[in-house]
Amino acid sequence: MKKALGFIEFKTIPVGIEATDEMLKSGNVELVTSTPICPGKFMTIISGDVGAVQSSIKTGERIGDSYVIDAYMISNINEKVMPALTGTMPMPEIESLGMVETIDGISSILAADAAAKASNIELIEIRIARGLGGKAYFIVTGEVSSVKRAIQAAIDVLKETSSITSHTVIARPHKDLKNILA
Repeated sequence: MKKALGFIEFKTIPVGIEATDEMLKSGNVELVTSTPICPGKFMTIISGDVGAVQSSIKTGERIGDSYVIDAYMISNINEKVMPALTGTMPMPEIESLGMVETIDGISSILAADAAAKASNIELIEIRIARGLGGKAYFIVTGEVSSVKRAIQAAIDVLKETSSITSHTVIARPHKDLKNILA
């Protein structure tokens, strides 16, 4: 597992692709995802050692210039974040569910990382801005008290930014709900 995750969001797709190319050429980082997102923006996520990710993000900001919407790096990312982000997390047993929706992808990843660090939960999924009108969300499961702590940690980390649009905790979800989560 890499130690850091870096995110950069661009206002335009061509500049996003150009900046991503330079980011990858500039340092020893791994491309997690690089894709158009709604509504007509572009997001790149990279991973690697802290210094390499930091340098690569700076390169992306320099190339993207006024087309950069936001850039951020999380050092010491929780190991549960990457599988939830890349869709490689096997579906765990659903005890209770917690969900947080944010106004953008970067906020959702920050909140999911805080949730995973704060409580003994499993991250089911982090969905970023594709087909969501630019929004993002994450879903966790675990014992209801753990899920409540995790969701509160997510709320606390984004409290000052007003990035959360909604959140919920479902104590005992119906068994058929798992089908729409898979």
